[in-house]
Amino acid sequence: MSESQSAVMNTYARSPIAMDRGEGVYLWDTDGRRYLDFYAGIAVNALGHAHPHLVKALTDQAGKLWHTTNLYTIPDGEKLARRLTEKSFADRVFFCNSGVEALEGLIKLARRYHAVDGHPEKFRVVTVEGAFHGRSLATIAAANNKKYLDGFGPPVEGFDNVPFGNMNALRDAIGPETAAILIEPIQGEGGLRPGALQYLRDLRAAADEFGILLILDEVQSGNGRTGKMWAHEWAGIEPDAIATAKGIGGGFPMGAILATEKAARGLTPGTHGTTFGGNPLAMAVGNAVMDVILAPGFLEGVEKVGAYFWNRLEDLIAKHPKVFAGHRGAGLMQGLVCSADVTNLKFIDALRDNGLLTVGAGENVIRLLPPLIVEEAHIDEAVAILDKTASAWSVSDDA
Repeated sequence: MSESQSAVMNTYARSPIAMDRGEGVYLWDTDGRRYLDFYAGIAVNALGHAHPHLVKALTDQAGKLWHTTNLYTIPDGEKLARRLTEKSFADRVFFCNSGVEALEGLIKLARRYHAVDGHPEKFRVVTVEGAFHGRSLATIAAANNKKYLDGFGPPVEGFDNVPFGNMNALRDAIGPETAAILIEPIQGEGGLRPGALQYLRDLRAAADEFGILLILDEVQSGNGRTGKMWAHEWAGIEPDAIATAKGIGGGFPMGAILATEKAARGLTPGTHGTTFGGNPLAMAVGNAVMDVILAPGFLEGVEKVGAYFWNRLEDLIAKHPKVFAGHRGAGLMQGLVCSADVTNLKFIDALRDNGLLTVGAGENVIRLLPPLIVEEAHIDEAVAILDKTASAWSVSDDA
């Protein structure tokens, strides 16, 4: 169906295929063709498609209760919050429905933290170039990407954007109105750019020095994606609060803010809320996801397969230096950098035609985000398709 025939608002550049069903790391379209899914709904389907444990949790809960309100205690929410705090730096969890909601709440948390301490003038947040924090008015202002700001009026006030990885510029941006530093440990939309571990440590030190919060966007990099529960763990630091979503619900709409008791002190009854966040359906699925991710050996398996993936991509790049300029990322959050003569989106279309689903990112990158249940044999299958596509590629394909 063309966009002119569709009643759906024209906000997405959709591919011409429609998916019918999925199982594990595979999807089938409505014509019955099978695809290897290294897209995973942009890192959302963390446990693949139709995972039996998630399906059972959702269907069992659907037969009992869908929605009440957060004015009542939701037992599965209490359980999931405890599990998340036990597996993190945090003391408190706020459940919502998406990554952008979590980021909006995170920004509010930082402002309220200082306001209740008698410093309402501290409301500004230092952010970095190449970031992506969502598509609300505040989060597009935070990222300061002209592509997403265009046509939406004056940017929301309160954000100071500096070059990614530049501590001198970041420290210079901290002033008497600064409330927090906000950064993704690994930039997803910005091109799979990981922050150097020492850079993350220096951010923690700067936040402590200036008495501000270090708040992290772990929407894409969290929930086991890098082989640890949270990407910032690789740097050995503890933030004051994080926003997360995507893989936390395994495909069910869900987001969360995790914070220390101190950082969350401003979010008291009536200051923040959500209608659907933390509903019984989401909490049942979220706990089912945790059952799998927190099982003994699971995260170690993600780390091992991620290292295998890295090495296979190294070999691929060495074989096709005219197609790929390099790669970067961590764990099962990998990015292939296309050469200057190759357009990532056109190459992604060719990969789809050959049976591999991927997604683009900034700086001409192909994002590879397989489900965390992926095995080495699936990695080999994906690399074989990448190899086949690269071997058949020529500069004329981008003409």
